[in-house]
Amino acid sequence: MSFSDFDRACMARALELAARGMRTTSPNPRVGCVIARDGQVLAEGWHAHAGGPHAEIAALAALEAPGDARGATAYVTLEPCSHHGRTPPCADALVEAGITDVVIAAGDPNPEVNGQGIARLREAGIACRTGLMAAEADELNPGFNQRMRTGRPFVRVKLAQSLDGRIALGSGASQWITGAAARADVQHWRARASVILTGIGTVAMDDPSLNVRLPADVAPAHVAADPQPLRVIVDSRWRTPVAARTLSLPGQVVIAGCENAPIPELLATTEAELLQLPSTTASPTDRVDLHALMRELAAREANEVHVEAGGRLCGALLEAGLVDELLVYVAPCLLGQDGLPSFAFGPLEAMDSRPTFAWIDRQMFGDDLRIRLRPQYRDSQAH
Repeated sequence: MSFSDFDRACMARALELAARGMRTTSPNPRVGCVIARDGQVLAEGWHAHAGGPHAEIAALAALEAPGDARGATAYVTLEPCSHHGRTPPCADALVEAGITDVVIAAGDPNPEVNGQGIARLREAGIACRTGLMAAEADELNPGFNQRMRTGRPFVRVKLAQSLDGRIALGSGASQWITGAAARADVQHWRARASVILTGIGTVAMDDPSLNVRLPADVAPAHVAADPQPLRVIVDSRWRTPVAARTLSLPGQVVIAGCENAPIPELLATTEAELLQLPSTTASPTDRVDLHALMRELAAREANEVHVEAGGRLCGALLEAGLVDELLVYVAPCLLGQDGLPSFAFGPLEAMDSRPTFAWIDRQMFGDDLRIRLRPQYRDSQAH
């Protein structure tokens, strides 16, 4: 399909608007909308939070007069919904408003939409052009898209490590490998996630908060403060200390353990939810089935899972084919041969079996290098 420079400018603006919901739309996708006619933008809108108006509805409401949409073009980053969910169908609203042309960046993989929104518009005589800046639109919603397509959330593993690939000294000391700028950047990645996940080893060693701690002046304008993601501790044998810092902080905590391991009475008195899951073998000392955990998180409408854990859990996620992205902060230091590794897995018997990755981007934060990578899984690995 052909698109003009004005089309591209309007869609680029719609993508900017969609990004305003980066931290607040879960479990919904981030969506933006621009309404224009005769080379002039008439109104803009974006989806601010689940249960609130969708981007198209917000843009229509921003028109100076309701009739202004007649004969106009709507630029939307995601296919307009065609079903009653938390809000009425947006496709119907565009039809009723008199929109005659809709430019859509990406289709909606939600089975309840998935082409039906476009079909509804075309049935009403509205021209639909699709695929403009589709890659950029997909980049906004990796978790929502994956959950709809595969039934599991998008898993991003964050690591702070030395040049020799160590995340802590042999003693477990790790504060701080990276500088303040890198640690501040991590908070933005936490804030966009539905879940922050760690393992019992990290809880026992570091007693982390695992919450979002952004300055008040960067909180989204439409909410009083950033919502706290669900915090999940993978703890096969239910060893989480009841005095763990994260258990006393605002927000929900889930402890995921093996259903065949006994739960201590004291732990059952905490406000944390104890999620009993299958283990990978019949042994109560074995690992939680991570695939079962991800299915459970998807059932709870989790889009993006942000992992901050030790090498054992990170290695297990990688071996299970459950890592979708690495977010690695590399500090210009060395921690030595006794340091704890970023990933604990293997041993590997051949070079052909080594995990490989594709570069996404690289950026400096103070003296630390942040790299983003995408695992390149083989056909034989679950993913």
